[in-house]
Order: sequence, then structure tokens, then C-alpha cells
Amino acid sequence: MTTAICTGSFDPVHLGHLDVALRAARIFDRLIFAIFAGGGSKAPLFTPEERVAMARDALAEAPNVVVDSYTGLTVDYARRVGAIAIVRGVRTVSDYDYEFAQRHMNNALAPEIETIFFMTSAEYAFLNSSLIKEVARGGGDVSSMVPPQVAEALRRKVAGRS
Repeated sequence: MTTAICTGSFDPVHLGHLDVALRAARIFDRLIFAIFAGGGSKAPLFTPEERVAMARDALAEAPNVVVDSYTGLTVDYARRVGAIAIVRGVRTVSDYDYEFAQRHMNNALAPEIETIFFMTSAEYAFLNSSLIKEVARGGGDVSSMVPPQVAEALRRKVAGRS
């Protein structure tokens, strides 16, 4: 059985993330949608538990997709779960520049694990979790960008009622 991980902070998960994950799930026997729960350069809006719950709900219809969270190095997590590949979505040239360097670092640490890039589908190429949060904070409608449960969670969160 081939296993891959699709990693990110997913704060929040949006339709572009789901597009990449579901396309990858057609290729691998098992896909783990792995939410990074460690620290980062930006403080997340949602807790790791909230992000896992939203992703599980959004991916519930995909029988070979498992949602999990992790901390530490992605390659160490990939080894723990027996993944042969790390799936990453790429929207722009700047995404590619970052992912290119990350791929080579991961390869230096774990040469047995491949990184596979999926180009984001055209209709989702503009989606970005930071921008979605900004629009939601400004009172804008993000319902065409995220699953319904995520739109509702964003509405509650920015209104101060998590």
C-alpha cells in the first residue's frame, strides 16, 4: 500500500487545499492530510484541533484520506507513518521557489521520501489562507472559497465566538 502525506498548516483549509488532496488521493492508496501543529512564523487563527476537525469534515467522503496533525520535521513524520511521498500544492512562482528549497532540504534529510508537486487547479490559484482570513475579518463572503463548515467557523471566530 502506497502512502503519501499532504502537509500544511491549513489555517483554514480551503477549496484549493482540498483539490490538491483529492487529486493526490486518486494516485496513492492512502493519503494522510497532515496538519502541522507546531509553531510557525504566523500565529494561527484556529487551534490544531479545530483545523483537524474542519479537515475531517471536509474530507469525510474520501475513503482513503486520513486527517492527522503533527509537530517536528515533516520528513520524520513521513517516516513514522510509512509515507513514500510528500505532496505539496504550488500556485505561483514564489510558491515554487520556496517549495524547491524545501524539497532539497527534505531530500538531504530523507532521500528515500519523494516530494511531488501538484499545480493548483486554475479556479483555485488565487486562494490563500491568509487572504481568506483577511476577507473574513473584513466581513466579506468567503463561502465560495472554503467548505461550508469552514465559512461558518470563520464567521464565528472573527466575531469572537469560537
